[in-house]
Amino acid sequence: MSLALRGKMRHSATTMHVHLLSILRFLVSSLFLLFLSGCGKSEPKTFISIGTGSQTGVYYPVGSALKKIVESVEGNTLRVSVQSTEGSVYNINSVANGNIEFGVAQADRHYQAVHGLATWEGQPQDKLRSLFSLHPEVINLVASEASGIRSLADLKGKTVNIGSPGSGQYGNAKDILESIGFDLKTDLTAEGLTAKECAGMLQDGRIDAYFYTVGHPNGSLLQATNGKRPVRFVPITGMEKLIEAAPYYVSTTLPVDLYPKALHDGEVPSIGMTTTFITSSDVDEAVVYQVVKSVFENLDALKQQHQALARLTQE
Repeated sequence: MSLALRGKMRHSATTMHVHLLSILRFLVSSLFLLFLSGCGKSEPKTFISIGTGSQTGVYYPVGSALKKIVESVEGNTLRVSVQSTEGSVYNINSVANGNIEFGVAQADRHYQAVHGLATWEGQPQDKLRSLFSLHPEVINLVASEASGIRSLADLKGKTVNIGSPGSGQYGNAKDILESIGFDLKTDLTAEGLTAKECAGMLQDGRIDAYFYTVGHPNGSLLQATNGKRPVRFVPITGMEKLIEAAPYYVSTTLPVDLYPKALHDGEVPSIGMTTTFITSSDVDEAVVYQVVKSVFENLDALKQQHQALARLTQE
């Protein structure tokens, strides 16, 4: 190969190399400018937490539904973490202490906390705030058919789960049993199981019945009523004095049609209350406004997220 040809080849290679370097620099510069412009436009995110309940209950999927709605709103800067917790009392205390920003709680427990009653005796939680109500909650009493329990009076001498101390259902079961004159220490064997343990224990014959305050449909109640041992819903009646004394309780009925394998004698009356979505006065008002606005402007979408929310109205 001649020296002239070699020289031309080296010159072409050098020229190509220079062109490639120029193109590379241009691409890097463009990407960097694009990155800077993108950073300039994005708004900082605010991270918030919602305390819910057991994953077998309704609070957890309801919290997840709220997360989905809030984060789906265009322009919202909120990012939501949904925490599975022990329920109402835990959520109230965690909101009051500033460990979480929002929580789901039974109206009765919220009322007691604000007024310094029950678990909060003499210690009113004056920073608690209610944003809106959610689904109704029913106090359910489920018993094995073999136990012979057909009424509240039949619980005498039986092994009954009334919930873990401090839980919403513990307070509700205690109210109901004391209103019919039962002594929790002598008239029955009171167990303190968590909600997720109850269905299996009932099916195994290790308890005769259990109380559970929850919205419907519910996974634990489905599990309990779909097992091999026949199970029935027991009416909760004669609660007029309790309702008069405690303004958060209302008369209601169980939606037994959601549990087709459960035994019952016609309509099953009970009492219940609403679920409240709570926060603290310490939480930034702009954050609270974003959450409430997102929910109320997308209520139809929220109602489609879970059956318990299906009947909600803005009122």
